Amino acid sequence: MALPLDAALLVELERIKRLKYAYLRCLDQKLWAELRALFVDDATASYGGGRYEHDDADAIVDFISDAMGDPGVHSSHRVTHPEIDLTSPTEATGTWALDDTVIDTRFDVTVRGAAFYEDRYVKVDDRWLIAHTGYKRTYEEVFPRTSIEGLVLTASWWSTRGRSELG
Repeated sequence: MALPLDAALLVELERIKRLKYAYLRCLDQKLWAELRALFVDDATASYGGGRYEHDDADAIVDFISDAMGDPGVHSSHRVTHPEIDLTSPTEATGTWALDDTVIDTRFDVTVRGAAFYEDRYVKVDDRWLIAHTGYKRTYEEVFPRTSIEGLVLTASWWSTRGRSELG
């Protein structure tokens, strides 16, 4: 059951939104230490509809960094439509619509999809942290980049320092 909204609770909702946005920024920017700081130690995760389950923050970050850490992997994760409920002054749940794209130049493929995140948050020492995160896919598609004539990656945070190679 959600707490009734007032001005103070709206501030807490905004703080939770910023937590989720930081999670995605750290994921896409490969900021593993900063990502780790967003979780409680005993956080859990369930990615890919339960295909990948993890039961502590270090295991979650290890999984993500193993999957996404190579400089040949480029990702963009965007969440919208947050449905956040404060269930107590120190606990909340959130559902987020996810759109993501992963370009893996090692295998010359692009993975694109959509999902819904289901999260739980806890407030520790006046700071919101992730207690659980995970998603189930609405859809996912994979296609070889070579199948699109003329497709070229012209900018990369890692190989071009984010600067476009175009004129």
